[in-house]
Amino acid sequence: MARLTATADRQGDLFADAAANDDVLPVRDTYASARRSRIGFLSLPTPLSDEEMARRLEETGRYRVLRQLVRRPAAPMPSPWPGGLKLGVVLDTETTGLDHAAHEVIELGMVAFTYDDVGIRDVVGVYSGLREPNQPIAAEITRITGINDDMVRGQSIDLDAVERFVEPADLVIAHNARFDRPFCEKLARGFDVKPWACSVSGVDWTSLGFEGTKLGYLVGQAGHFHNGHRAVDDCHALLEVLAGTSRVDGVQAPFAQLLGSVERARLRIYAIGSPFHTKDVLKQRGYRWSDGSDGRPKCWWREVEEDAYDEEDAFLRQEIYGGSMEAHTVRLTACDRFKA
Repeated sequence: MARLTATADRQGDLFADAAANDDVLPVRDTYASARRSRIGFLSLPTPLSDEEMARRLEETGRYRVLRQLVRRPAAPMPSPWPGGLKLGVVLDTETTGLDHAAHEVIELGMVAFTYDDVGIRDVVGVYSGLREPNQPIAAEITRITGINDDMVRGQSIDLDAVERFVEPADLVIAHNARFDRPFCEKLARGFDVKPWACSVSGVDWTSLGFEGTKLGYLVGQAGHFHNGHRAVDDCHALLEVLAGTSRVDGVQAPFAQLLGSVERARLRIYAIGSPFHTKDVLKQRGYRWSDGSDGRPKCWWREVEEDAYDEEDAFLRQEIYGGSMEAHTVRLTACDRFKA
């Protein structure tokens, strides 16, 4: 439904009022009789539908109308399973903070869907659960997520149901998988062995004409609005954004780009032993610092596509190591990426 409010015809309102007022009724009859004598009958304009009003506003070029994002209805799981059809799971977590080692999941939403080489097909399952954490929810987290202590009191996520939900999935998708995957792996079994895709880094949204990567921006610029910051609602919204077609000639649609990112391995380069004075150069190029607390080398590191390795190798030799190459490289598949 378009975000518009239809206005009743004022003339019709006056006639309706008159019908309930004997003193005014003769005035209405006299007016109607005079009108009939001139045009044969009294004709009122046909009300416009919400969608027609929205379309007319958009055609002026002065308005953009956001339409409420409608969830896809759940279809039964295909049986028998057709060849070429795969199962994906879009998920979102709401947590008590940003650190998976110190904070907890308070809500998990998941939407299972079928897909093939053509694109996204049907929603075939939905899971949503709240969980009471060990500590009270901070006011800032409630402001961001809309979840408070009263909502989660006595609530728990059915971990067996979560594991059954994820087990048949060929792909798990999150909007910022680097955040969600560690929390999910800590919460339940099965997430650690699945290929993961990130709809932030795995889609070139700029090439598609979008001006940002936050889910709210993507939904709005796609012409919709939704109940954001609740996990399962965000899952449905992300699915529809990914299912959209490309608005730019020659650029792959979002879901096709995402699948392409899953198929390409990436290389994680650890700039071990890089001189201290090169830290700003590394940071400017996109390297991040690892303090070694998670078992990784204590150094600057970065991930690149395989076909970008030669360029990165030349950069490190010339700008960091003075002609030699001392960095350590690890090849990552979709099953390895975004782990803690």
